[in-house]
Amino acid sequence: MSASSALNNLKEDVKLLEKLFLRKPSPSTSSSISSAPNVSCFRVISASLDELVCEFVDTSMKKYRINANICETYPQSPPVWFSESEDPALLDIIENLSATSHNDNKILNQVRLLIEQFCKTKNVPLPDNLNEFNQNSSSNSATTSQNNDSGNVSTNNSDNELETEAENDQIEDEDINEAEEKIDNPKEKEIDGISKENWQLLEKVKSTQRKDHLKGINYGSPTTNDRLMKELRDIFKSEHYKNGMYQVDLVDDTLYEWNIQLFKVDPDSQLYTDLQKFKVKEGKDHILLNFTFKDNFPFEPPFVRICYPVIQGGYVLSGGAICMELLTKQGWSSAYCIESVILQIAATLVKGKARIDFNSRLQTYSLTRALCSFRSLSQMHEKNGWYTPPTKDG
Repeated sequence: MSASSALNNLKEDVKLLEKLFLRKPSPSTSSSISSAPNVSCFRVISASLDELVCEFVDTSMKKYRINANICETYPQSPPVWFSESEDPALLDIIENLSATSHNDNKILNQVRLLIEQFCKTKNVPLPDNLNEFNQNSSSNSATTSQNNDSGNVSTNNSDNELETEAENDQIEDEDINEAEEKIDNPKEKEIDGISKENWQLLEKVKSTQRKDHLKGINYGSPTTNDRLMKELRDIFKSEHYKNGMYQVDLVDDTLYEWNIQLFKVDPDSQLYTDLQKFKVKEGKDHILLNFTFKDNFPFEPPFVRICYPVIQGGYVLSGGAICMELLTKQGWSSAYCIESVILQIAATLVKGKARIDFNSRLQTYSLTRALCSFRSLSQMHEKNGWYTPPTKDG
């Protein structure tokens, strides 16, 4: 299937999802799904060519928000699903969706599988309009299959490759031109809630990924690439970022290593006072955090360390690693967003009474020492568990 055909099919699929499932929440929350057949257990909150946001409601009227990022390699790769819910059954369903192939990668079939498995697991009646949805889904799959068969008869492999490459180049040029028009518009200070400078960075990263993909160069995984792009977009839109709490820089323009400059901590803390002193003495007004991501993110946490300044207390280990269950495999959840991790680190430093060590002979931490100390910490807690302080201690 050509890139343009895949894009057109995706547009039609998104329209169908909006037609059948896009609706406002029910005004009444007193009746359950089982006693109110007109209340659907599934609804679409928003849908676009990049992202689908939907919601389930079980028989107790508990809501489960689920997001799907549509990858650059769609439909060769399925959408990337994730949820803030810690419900084990829902997480199992999401994991199953990541292991599909062929037609089951398409968003309509993904949603159908999601609905059927959720309703079965939660003993919730299937939505009334699922039959119409299934018919449209089957029809679209058959049409796509016929188009593929027809294309295979009328052209040879070499012609298909040339046609696909030309269409990809055309789509890329159109995307770049559209992005440049938005960036060059003097009336707009922001584009979709993102500053022009950061929008330009996102477009540069996307363009590089697309060109590498066409050349057969794939760094990391499509799932991780798309999730990291979403994380970066969300950060650029966030109020904490815009208010100057922290800054993000991609190391060597790669999505897999970020430098986070943390400028603001609790103004009532000693760490805040130390940062003011650090600015006067060293000319630096922030704590530098380094995030590195593996190609199985978000299913495994990033490795996070402090590069500078050298800190005493605050649960900071030798080398700059941070003692937090959140950053281990046992404490991590694929639903966590990177901004929440940054905010949690800032809170943990303050809670642990972190202080800048101005008398240390070290100016920066060591990556090797950070990895070793964090590995030892993880093994110890994996064996002995984590201590959870009383609620009164925060």
